[in-house]
Amino acid sequence: MNRLAGILFSLISTTLMGTAVVVALTMGQDTLKPILVSAAIGFIAAFPITWYIAKKIMEEFA
Repeated sequence: MNRLAGILFSLISTTLMGTAVVVALTMGQDTLKPILVSAAIGFIAAFPITWYIAKKIMEEFA
């Protein structure tokens, strides 16, 4: 599951980080700090989401 989670995390984290940055920019937060904070939030949010998805995939195919 670790290898699967690593692959999923690389995809999920970049997607969530990019989405969070776009949301921040759409809200008019165009300085460095809000962009970095939103990217960090997306990065941290990717951990439980990745764990959940990897667990469900392993349950389905195991």
